[in-house]
Amino acid sequence: MRLNASQIITIENTAKAVLGEAAKVWLYGSRLNDQGAGGDIDLLIESPLRGSLMDRARIKYMIESALQLPVDVMTVQTGQSPSPFEVIARAKAVPLTRAQERAA
Repeated sequence: MRLNASQIITIENTAKAVLGEAAKVWLYGSRLNDQGAGGDIDLLIESPLRGSLMDRARIKYMIESALQLPVDVMTVQTGQSPSPFEVIARAKAVPLTRAQERAA
């Protein structure tokens, strides 16, 4: 995984600040490949709150500003039927809390 503990904390804190303390964050995509280089940070954020387009934009802006890296954000509401893309993303996604343990 190509995120350090500080980056993970920033991502989790931002998601919780915008979508509430119950927000859970998963990382998927190229940043999971330790042998890769570059790439954006692909995040799936689940929350009991329905994340709006503005919420996603705010999270994206805040994380990109803090980390100086490109970020893609997908928000999903807890308990809702997953979209086909969400199913694909979750298939290989890693919860950031577990990722933080690996990065430490």
